[in-house]
Amino acid sequence: MQKIQINHHTRYSYSAPVILGPHRLFIRPREGHDILIASSRLEISPTPASITWHRDVHGNSVATVVFGEPADSLSILSEVIVEHYDEQPLDFVIEDRAAKFPFVLTPAERMDLMPYLTPSYPEDQSQLDQWTQSFWKAGNTADTSALLNEINRSIANNFSYARREEPGVQRPSKTLATQSGSCRDFATLMIETCRFLGLPARFVSGYASTEDIPAALGSTHAWAEVYLPGAGWKGFDSTGGVIVGPKHIAIAVGRDPESLPPISGSFDIGNNLNVTSSMEVTVEVKRQD
Repeated sequence: MQKIQINHHTRYSYSAPVILGPHRLFIRPREGHDILIASSRLEISPTPASITWHRDVHGNSVATVVFGEPADSLSILSEVIVEHYDEQPLDFVIEDRAAKFPFVLTPAERMDLMPYLTPSYPEDQSQLDQWTQSFWKAGNTADTSALLNEINRSIANNFSYARREEPGVQRPSKTLATQSGSCRDFATLMIETCRFLGLPARFVSGYASTEDIPAALGSTHAWAEVYLPGAGWKGFDSTGGVIVGPKHIAIAVGRDPESLPPISGSFDIGNNLNVTSSMEVTVEVKRQD
């Protein structure tokens, strides 16, 4: 077991007072047999009128924050310490029926997993077909784990990481054409590749601590999870080309990345059309000895 501390601070500044609308926060890590929250603190300024928590359809913890008075700034600071027990991410067993690809999901599995089997970019299927030819061809069989690892490592090794400032996610066809993208773009390409092959996959937003930045400023991260009978949802980080393990902390999962921004909300400028805004985000992920 290792303890990891996460400090996530987001600050918005406005050139004049604005009326803050409700804000939705995905900032609390997902707990389970591998991750437990040891402590947490959420500090918001201005003081909210209310904070309510609920579980969404994917089991994510979501905070809805409502404000009362106008403000010229908004600060949201989340400090969390988690206990991470996933020391052996490669120690999982796939059911015999799914050990070789392609395999058939049971009718019950297909019904439950249909949202994660449905492509988000159906118009990109021809590009994905060409891309997957280098890993697997129809009529062949392959070791399921080896196939997923090969796709994951190919993205990490052959594509250039680019921190994009543009909102949203790059479609898979553009990532394939430019051979570059952000962690969200790489996760989306991995997800759509898996769905093209008939494997259920979903998007994960979270944090990562790496060996070269063991206790320094990092950033929010993203990766894919693939459902494998017997093993459940297994994470594949296509930015690093690794299976998700003790250096990763998931915050939220969903079918698509657009529904999982860490913080989302709105503000009303009233009659002052000259109001401008800016945002600063700092994320620190560090292991505690």
